Amino acid sequence: MGYWYLAIAIVAEVIATLALKASDGFSHSTSGAVCVIGYTVAFYFLSLVLKTVPIGIAYAIWAGMGIVLIASISAVIYKQIPDIAAVLGMFLILAGVIVINVFSKTVSH
Repeated sequence: MGYWYLAIAIVAEVIATLALKASDGFSHSTSGAVCVIGYTVAFYFLSLVLKTVPIGIAYAIWAGMGIVLIASISAVIYKQIPDIAAVLGMFLILAGVIVINVFSKTVSH
């Protein structure tokens, strides 16, 4: 269940971060509420993940996937197109997540 919880935590964190941008400094109450609820859900499920997945692995996957997803969605929604260096960096992040999941002996599926 740990990796299902991790997926929920990642999705909740991405939604919360996008809502944070939409809240415009918490001046829009609906977006602000979605942000707070999203981060609450994200941290709750991340806490459940840590019962079965090592913290370093869980955080690396959570943060890495969050970065790539938020940057990708922001490119579409907000037209914040990353330059080639940012795209290369995100590719390396994805490669790192794949290496962790495929080759690390600390990851148990």
